[in-house]
Amino acid sequence: MKDTEKTTKSATAKKRREGFTGEEKAAMKERVKEMKAAADKADGESAVLARIAEMPARDRAMAKRLHAIVKASAPALSPRTWYGMPAYAKDGKVVCFFQSGQKFKTRYATFGFSDEAHLDEGTMWPNAFALTELTAADEARIGALLKKAVS
Repeated sequence: MKDTEKTTKSATAKKRREGFTGEEKAAMKERVKEMKAAADKADGESAVLARIAEMPARDRAMAKRLHAIVKASAPALSPRTWYGMPAYAKDGKVVCFFQSGQKFKTRYATFGFSDEAHLDEGTMWPNAFALTELTAADEARIGALLKKAVS
């Protein structure tokens, strides 16, 4: 075998071994636990509040406020966890979620919407927002998006 072929095969094999990051593996394990808990009809609100309580102070404050906004703006949504994150579902399907910046070691938290959210606006629209804090204007915008998402 030629040296270049050996090098290419070695690099390809190494890439395959690397696979998922530790954070990605942890998220998948959380998802398996959530699926088991859903089968056992576990209380979603308690699970979400427990996840929020585990977050660093800054993200915890935002997550608590977002939880209140979701409950007020979209009472049809049910709290549950999704890949270890607080999420809110309609008819068992996640519509929106909060991801702590700590989850994947990013400098901001994320509030996002799944494809179940009715936010379509032309041919392109945002489905996630980076958050470093929540202002009154941000809260109003999120509330309006939630109302639209469940309409």
